[in-house]
This record gives sequence, structure tokens and C-alpha cells, in this order.
Amino acid sequence: MTNVMINFFKPFIATSLFLMGLLFAGPMALAQNGGALENWGATLEKYGHAGDESMGNVNLFDYGALAASPDDMSKLAAYIDAMAARAPSTMERDEAIAYWGNLYNALTVQVVAQNWPVSSIRDIKSSVFSPGPWKLELVTVEGELLSLNNIEHDILRPQFNEPRVHYVVNCASIGCPNLALTEWSAETLEADLDAGARAFVNSPRGVIVRNGKLHVSSIYNWFKEDFGSTDQNIINHLKKYAAPGLKSQLENISKISGDDYDWSVNSVEKG
Repeated sequence: MTNVMINFFKPFIATSLFLMGLLFAGPMALAQNGGALENWGATLEKYGHAGDESMGNVNLFDYGALAASPDDMSKLAAYIDAMAARAPSTMERDEAIAYWGNLYNALTVQVVAQNWPVSSIRDIKSSVFSPGPWKLELVTVEGELLSLNNIEHDILRPQFNEPRVHYVVNCASIGCPNLALTEWSAETLEADLDAGARAFVNSPRGVIVRNGKLHVSSIYNWFKEDFGSTDQNIINHLKKYAAPGLKSQLENISKISGDDYDWSVNSVEKG
């Protein structure tokens, strides 16, 4: 073959090799991402601890043990990278809520483990005057650099208009609704949202009636508009998920007397 002919076919050969590379690399990349997407469930299973009555039914997480395992920290980072490569804008409602809830919780666990030990997530600063990591830009999804605040307040709350998203995200604190110890999934989302609501409403972290007065988690005060804006609408929300004993106590209450929140880290060991 002459040099002229070789030069003529070079672009076609290069293009063919490139396309063959894509053909084989595509399934491999998909398989790698698929494997990484399983890492969050494995992390929760390995380091999460279900709460019992002696602990106020608070699910705990072993941030110290995770932080001490470079391999598992790498797996968590790979999960976050694989999630960031997805396109939540194309997802249906339940899949999108599950996606953002899992990503938020994984990022929170990651940032606490990276800064371990801490006694409260508020010890991690977004800036000198900003306690907590919520303003740190942690992940890029569909070309947008996002913080935890972006995920919760710019996406989950306004886009889905669903008060139960507050039972989806966990801020690594005792006062927060429980960190789910399995991944959020579109297939079971509705039942899991209701279960999360019932667990929190019926815990002393969510609702306490003392001497006929109602004290609630500060979540119901901070995000009052998500639960109907008025005390009565918030109480109606609580009654929907309250166990019979608590529900009967709420029947004769029309206002909220106070709120509280425990920022202590939800760890099996103190930070």
C-alpha cells in the first residue's frame, strides 16, 4: 500500500478505533458505576446501628470506624461520584426524591467522617462565621455545583412540595429524624416516608405533650410553611402520624408551646 493510500485511510482507521473504544468502554463504565451505586447500602449496613428504647430509638452511625477505613471512605466517594454522574432531572417524582435523599445523606456522612472527631456537625464550618457544612459546595450534578443547603432548600423542599422530605434527610444529629439504615428507593418510597414520619412524630425528639402543653422539634418551627404555616395545620400533620395515645393527647391542643433540637452528633461514640 502506498504512503498516499495509508494517509488517506488514517482518519477512517482512527475513527473506527475510537468507536470501538466507546463500544467496549461504555458497558465497562456502566458496570463500574452500577457497582459503586451499591456502596451506600453497604456503608449503611456496616456502620449504621438501629436505635432502641434505651437510646430513644435514635439510629446511630459509627463515623469513627468509617473514618478509620480508607477503603470504605473510597467506596463512599465512588458512590457519590456515581450518583453525581446521573441525571435526576429525567427522573419521576419518587425516584428523584430517593435520589436526592440518598445523595444528601451520603454527603453528610462523608463530611462528618472526613472531619472526625466532632461532637456536633455544627463544629464543621462552612466559613468563619457559618457553623455547619451546609454551605460548602460538595458535589456537581448536571453541571451545577451544589451544597447540602442547595439540595434541601433549593431542590427537595420547593420542587416536590412534600413535607415528608424532612424525614428523608439526616443532618448527623440526635435531634434529626432518623438516618435511614437502608437506601431510599422509588419502589417503596411512599411507605417509607410514612414510616419515617411515624417514627419521628412518636419519638420524644419529635413531639412531647407535658402538662397539656405541646412541645415539638424545632424542625416544625424552622420549616413551618412546609407543614401548613399555622400551629393547627402542624398539629393536624402530627395527628396523621401519631399513635393512638399521642393522638388523643393532641385532640384538645390548638397551639404549640415550644420547640427544641439536640445538635449532638448521632454517633455510637462521642466525637
